[in-house]
Amino acid sequence: MSRRGANVIVAGGGVVGASAALALAEAGQRVMLVEPREPKPWRADDPPDLRVYAVAPASIALLEKLGVWRDVLAMRAAAYRDMRVWDAAADGELHFRAADIGAPTLGHIVEQTVLLDALWRRLREHPRVEIRTGVGVAGFEHREDGIAVDVGGERLDVELLVASDGAASPLRGQAGIAVETHDYGQRGLVAYVECEQPHRETAWQRFLPDGPLAFLPFEGNCCSIVWTQSSAEAERRLQLDEATFNAELTRAFDARLGEAALVSPRAAFPLRRQLAERFIDHRLLLIGDAAHTVHPLAGQGANLGLQDAAFLMHLVGAIGGPLTASQWKRLLTRYARERRSESAIAGRAFGGINALFSNDQPLLTLMRGPGLGLVSRIAPLRSLLAKHAAG
Repeated sequence: MSRRGANVIVAGGGVVGASAALALAEAGQRVMLVEPREPKPWRADDPPDLRVYAVAPASIALLEKLGVWRDVLAMRAAAYRDMRVWDAAADGELHFRAADIGAPTLGHIVEQTVLLDALWRRLREHPRVEIRTGVGVAGFEHREDGIAVDVGGERLDVELLVASDGAASPLRGQAGIAVETHDYGQRGLVAYVECEQPHRETAWQRFLPDGPLAFLPFEGNCCSIVWTQSSAEAERRLQLDEATFNAELTRAFDARLGEAALVSPRAAFPLRRQLAERFIDHRLLLIGDAAHTVHPLAGQGANLGLQDAAFLMHLVGAIGGPLTASQWKRLLTRYARERRSESAIAGRAFGGINALFSNDQPLLTLMRGPGLGLVSRIAPLRSLLAKHAAG
């Protein structure tokens, strides 16, 4: 056991890692969170974070259990109660409503900095959590009944190491776990825009031949946009003057909310799907982007990671108290089997939707619009898809 008292180390304090650390602590484990760079505190007068998450009800349920959701709402979060999806190349529209799933909302749009601030404040006050910043996990060595972890040059013997160290995960690499990768050849361009008309607490998504364009509700008449497009087009649009960019954006969105005007800088990030060939290696467990990344069109990437944490919390909490070696083995095997299956299905489904709509092939174009309209009119099917859209 670590001389510092922890029996679990979580490497990486992003949204998913911080959630996993809290989840394990709430399930009765003594946790050390190791993060080289402590996140900046959130301030209301700072410019909004360009990186936002569409936090689904299932993820909100986890954040409520962790005692952080009330703080998130007190800072800044925009609810969306409707979702409208349509195709630029065909007639027909799919309209999801919170009422379809018997819920008050379909989710909330939340900045990454807001989530991190709420999670880290809770971590700092939790009696079973120790935080180490300014150092990282340099490596590990398997033991028969646990794992020895190098934290800033200090060897700590613990029962579990959780790798939440990102899509490029050095710990996954050290374990020799291969990754299935698919590069979409696209980038997601993000920014905030002010719209001429109110967003009506609706998440909007229009499929274009080059990729989907999402307008996500934010404060006032502002929306956070995620514009998926080819890498070349993204680079070109990053260089446009604001007036030209605004005109292209408004046209691409079919002026659904009137004129849209930039109110923030622009940024773009490459899009790829990744899936680790396995999620565990003895007492090393992969979580979040270290285990899987998906296309962002459904806003489910962070939700998948948060559900990793929720499932881990459920499995550990169901046992209660210290775990034996055989209990750890059964628990981790079940986690890896169920979460990898869920991640594989989600990754291929989101990629498939992107491939289906992000093209201008005539036959597919003829089928897409009527298909969206038909689904929107069939209440049970619309409800089923709304539940998936809400995580």
